[in-house]
Amino acid sequence: MKYIILLRGINVGGHKKVQMAKLREVLTQAGYSGVKTLLASGNVVLESPEESISHLENRISALLETAFGFSIPVLVRMGEDILNIIREDPFKDIEVHKDIRLYVTFLRNEPETPIEAPWASADGSYRILAVKDRMLLSVLDISVKKTVDAMQEEGKALGKEITTRNWNTVIKIGKLLQ
Repeated sequence: MKYIILLRGINVGGHKKVQMAKLREVLTQAGYSGVKTLLASGNVVLESPEESISHLENRISALLETAFGFSIPVLVRMGEDILNIIREDPFKDIEVHKDIRLYVTFLRNEPETPIEAPWASADGSYRILAVKDRMLLSVLDISVKKTVDAMQEEGKALGKEITTRNWNTVIKIGKLLQ
């Protein structure tokens, strides 16, 4: 089965450096096949006979901590889940321009408190379109505040077992699956 492995908080802010070549090597040596990475932000496609996502998350997290010397939160999704959301194209009705950012936030677990969707901030700069299959789909208009504070608030509300990707990155991950 093909899986997407999403690493949280690496290669940003000058800490938690993870070289993609070493990441591929560690995963390949652990017995995973078809290991491909995208960008330096921790996007991996691989194949594994493992059927338990939580087991895969825990195993890969332990492998990476041993290899890199620090804990790296790992979220795993089945490749088909990513391809399904890409086919649905939840952002198709959004007019995109230079200030619009489309995001998918991946949640390890269902949120303890249901997330209201659709929802918009008072100033309209941040909108949650939907929450589906442990994915929060949102739109950020940086022309309103010139900041991504809304994303930081999302992290405070949802905790550390999340990671966010730009929609364009999600589409590129989907291409690695094919």
